[in-house]
Amino acid sequence: MRTVLHAVATAALLACVTVGTAPAVGAVPAVGALPAAPDPEGGGQSRERQQVALVLDKVTPKTAGPSGAQSKISVSGRVENRSGHALPGLKVRLRTSAQRMTSRNQLAQYAAGQPSSLRGLAAEGQLAQAAGAGGKAAFSLGTTTATIGLQAFGVYPLGVEVVNQYGQVLTGVNTFITFVPKQRDFRPLSVGWIWPMIDRQHRTTDDTFLDDQLATDLAPGGRLAGLVDAAATTKTPVTWSIDPALIDDVQTMAAAPYLVKGPRNKKGTRKPKSTAAAAWLNSLKTASKNDPYFALPYADPDAVALVRNKMSNHLSIAYANSGGVNQALGRPPVQMAWPPSGMAGHSTLNELAKRGRLGNGAFVMSSAAFADPTQGYTPGATTRLETEEGPKKTVVYDETLNRIVSADTRSPGAAVLAEQRFLAETAMITAEAPVLARSLVIAPDRRWNPSPQFAKNLLTYTAAASWMAETPLEKIANAAPLDRVYRGYPDAMEGYELGRSYLDRVAEISRRAARFSSIMVEPVTVSYRRAVLRMESTAWRGRNYRRAVEARRVLSERLDDDMGRVRVLIGPAQRVTLAGNSGRIPLTIANELSNQTIRVRLEAVPEKPAQLQIGKFDDEVIELGPGQKQTLSIPMRAAGNGKVRVNLRLTSADRRTFGSKHVITVRSTGYGRVALLITGGGLAVLFVGVGVRAMRARRRRKAEAAGDGATGVGPVAAGPPGPGIPGAAEPGVPGGPGASPGAGPGPFEPFSGGTLPGGGAGDFRTPTDAAPLPAPTAPAAPSTTPSAPAASPVPAAPSVPAGPAGPAGSAEAAEPPSATTGPLPAAPGPEAGSGPGTGTGPGPEAGAGSPSGVRPDAGPEATRNAGDAGQATGGRRRSGNSH
Repeated sequence: MRTVLHAVATAALLACVTVGTAPAVGAVPAVGALPAAPDPEGGGQSRERQQVALVLDKVTPKTAGPSGAQSKISVSGRVENRSGHALPGLKVRLRTSAQRMTSRNQLAQYAAGQPSSLRGLAAEGQLAQAAGAGGKAAFSLGTTTATIGLQAFGVYPLGVEVVNQYGQVLTGVNTFITFVPKQRDFRPLSVGWIWPMIDRQHRTTDDTFLDDQLATDLAPGGRLAGLVDAAATTKTPVTWSIDPALIDDVQTMAAAPYLVKGPRNKKGTRKPKSTAAAAWLNSLKTASKNDPYFALPYADPDAVALVRNKMSNHLSIAYANSGGVNQALGRPPVQMAWPPSGMAGHSTLNELAKRGRLGNGAFVMSSAAFADPTQGYTPGATTRLETEEGPKKTVVYDETLNRIVSADTRSPGAAVLAEQRFLAETAMITAEAPVLARSLVIAPDRRWNPSPQFAKNLLTYTAAASWMAETPLEKIANAAPLDRVYRGYPDAMEGYELGRSYLDRVAEISRRAARFSSIMVEPVTVSYRRAVLRMESTAWRGRNYRRAVEARRVLSERLDDDMGRVRVLIGPAQRVTLAGNSGRIPLTIANELSNQTIRVRLEAVPEKPAQLQIGKFDDEVIELGPGQKQTLSIPMRAAGNGKVRVNLRLTSADRRTFGSKHVITVRSTGYGRVALLITGGGLAVLFVGVGVRAMRARRRRKAEAAGDGATGVGPVAAGPPGPGIPGAAEPGVPGGPGASPGAGPGPFEPFSGGTLPGGGAGDFRTPTDAAPLPAPTAPAAPSTTPSAPAASPVPAAPSVPAGPAGPAGSAEAAEPPSATTGPLPAAPGPEAGSGPGTGTGPGPEAGAGSPSGVRPDAGPEATRNAGDAGQATGGRRRSGNSH
């Protein structure tokens, strides 16, 4: 609604008028439908009227009188032919009326109408220079108050129109003149001003500006500089309405170099410290030193939208951050609450009264929030509203005057029309009930952008006009209140608020920022509280919504980036190995914030608690300065082998989580201390066993290499080589001439062919040895075939061939006497014990039978044992050679 009204007012106050477009310049429609403009005399409008522009540059005097200079009315301006062709006979005419305006509604109707409705023709002039295509001509028309017939105090219409040679109106505009007679029969209107020092939001975070427009507005000629200068150069009292966020921005720019980084600008630009900002702040202190002020909540939040979306606590935060104005100006504020657009429902008023600690202060409300007066005149500006905190004083500013002064006055001629309308409206209010003492409050838009001269003129006219008396706002607020009917908050206004989806996302940023801020240690240099409040400002309403979304995105990304600077350092593989079923894993926490100390905890939670348990660890709450790191040793115990994901979260000291979680994978090998001891013991036993076997093998090799004493076998006569040993005559081959004494085939290498002289197979005698005594049992006949194994099982002890005992054999044959002298089991065959001997010479029975009487199906160990026993039996024949 407010936006629509401003658009209408802007169109109405345009100085450059094109006839055929509605409404005419200077028109501000009153509430309700306006009647159609009267039809001009002489017929319809020419199509050429769209092609002519009219601008009023000056209207004097501002207040007309019955005599002297005040009685001479002059209107000057310019006309431009934009038709593209000649318009011969162009004239400009001044129309007047001696009938004064009787109401504000009638005033609004004439402001929207055309001069043709005015019957008086006071003056006219030729526009010869504007007749040609593109031609321009200046004009000045004059008359007197006596010519018009002005006599009584009030507001009178004036009209200026341009006609062609046929008398058809091409364009025109209405304005007003206020007449004050010498005898004044009215009581001046007490007028108070609210002077807004509020700007749109320029920052996302505390150290980054979205743009550098504020530097332009603070410089001489800028918007904010012009408002301060206007108030400083007049004596008209004003009450300043100041946004703490603006003061905060200015102090930031004045204190040090600052960064300007737009939403799509990755690098940004570093700006030097602003001298213009420092100068503006000093000028504000000087200009406002004798005036009261009230501070808005920080960043002027959309209070209605916050209450609607259950975010009232943000109002408390905004009020808590408004103390910067007090520090900057060096004096406390007065208590006032100004809801957005001066309109709010009961719920919002209750929250403003409670959270703003309004106390004995007052609300500042728009007259549009109250019913139209029934008494036929504009009531005074003081009333009261009921709240849960009790009745509160309320100052009501005039919405119509707000639209008039807030319209765009920077276009040519617009300021002149607005000034005349301002004077006319205030005079009309006074004339409605001239004998009543009433008050009027004027509150321009929050982000008012007038031309500097226009703002100054308004304050000057307030002090100079005889029907107005400049009055401090605080005095008006303390006057006796008048009862007015409060309409409540119009449903149509909801469409102009910050939307629910937008605020929901801002609330989510706020929650994340609050959790992150909870780890900060005083002094806090990284804060997002004010940044969130900036996202809730009324400045984002309407056409600035897209910019608000961009600013919100930038803030969210910056918050994520800062939270990522406080983190747990883990490798790119994001996995660790637990050697055994328990142990400690080192984890490092880093504070990479540049200028902020933090206090955090580390929480480690396994996804499978039954498989992995995490114990308590030292330094549960750690404090890290800027750029510091600290490593924690985390005890863990695994129930078995495998992998378990562990979620790592950093929290504040009161266990409020922030940022993203870190995930590592813990791999448990399952080898603990007991398992390592068992494994080590097994390896030790293995090494000892290998060592013992090695020692035994070494002793055996030494015994074999010791000569006669090794086997007890002497030199034997050479015999013909047996067919089973190729090259038996070669040196070193068993049975050959170079064979070592006692060297013979191993237990798995029986001789094949050849016989030992003087004996059968298995006889270890040399040619000079005596024949052995016969065995106790009957000898068997020699046979060239192998003897069959015994049917009975082979005894566990190694067997020897049947016959007399021989000398001791190898060094390993340390057998008891019974092992060599006891009887052997009976075995079939031609000769007991027939089989290959262990000598080196060939024999006819070599290879016959099993070695040393061992069964053919016996295993290798039995074969080896039997061979060893054979060596031991042969060795008995030379007992003196025992090792």
